[in-house]
Amino acid sequence: MELHTLPYVVVDVETTGGQPSGVDRVTEVAAVHVDGDRVELAFHSLVNPLRPIPWLITRLTGIDDAMVREAPTFRDIAGEFAAQLVGRVFVAHNARFDFGFLSAEFARVAPVPLGDLLLGQVCTVRLSRRLLSFLPRRNLDAVANHYGITIEDRHRASGDALATAQVLRGLLRDASHRGVHTWEDLDVLLGARTGRTKRQRAFPTSTDGADGV
Repeated sequence: MELHTLPYVVVDVETTGGQPSGVDRVTEVAAVHVDGDRVELAFHSLVNPLRPIPWLITRLTGIDDAMVREAPTFRDIAGEFAAQLVGRVFVAHNARFDFGFLSAEFARVAPVPLGDLLLGQVCTVRLSRRLLSFLPRRNLDAVANHYGITIEDRHRASGDALATAQVLRGLLRDASHRGVHTWEDLDVLLGARTGRTKRQRAFPTSTDGADGV
């Protein structure tokens, strides 16, 4: 399937910390649909994590306990959020982080694993490493700056997801210039190993977080 024809959902989450299977939970989530040239914010919500938000996280994101006190829990939004993911390619910058947290959240409240909803998965950090190796860093700020993208509301879910959506479009254009047009071409570019389905092989490895978000 041609990469430019695939339906993408670009996701970003903010959390209470870095342990998706431990004590940490999602505090904000956003999903942006990318269909060809159309980029649309499809879903955004603060999320009550049912635990205190550390002050270091508040300093980074601006999200504090008062902001999420009346927000829905993840259970409350899971169905509506899942509807924005079904049949799409999951995309995030450092996807291991976002996918890990959302997988853990869905596992707590839903009978179907997150991965079963998706057409495939792509990490824009990993793709940036292949296509933008000349950049000293491939975090979101660096890659967005390379493409002339202004990040509105940095370290908030909707701002980062919208910026990552534009980064994805830039990366797909660059991939096309290198002869990467299909999902199979993308697997070759990323050196992916075979697995359950070919369309899911663009998922990141455990080292993909080194460039950060």
